[in-house]
Amino acid sequence: MLYAEYDPEVEMRVVREEALEEGEEIGMEKEKLIIAKNLLSEGSTPEFVHRITGLTLDKIEELL
Repeated sequence: MLYAEYDPEVEMRVVREEALEEGEEIGMEKEKLIIAKNLLSEGSTPEFVHRITGLTLDKIEELL
């Protein structure tokens, strides 16, 4: 059986990439919430906001 040699640089690269992906997802979710709040403040219906942002209706209702 072959064992891969532990390489801390490879592990750090993987961890860094995962952290960047997670950060991007968090940022995108925050942006969706900002857009939803703006749409709601302009009189858009929750259903319309859902179609535009992809947020759940429950999440949108929390913003009202």
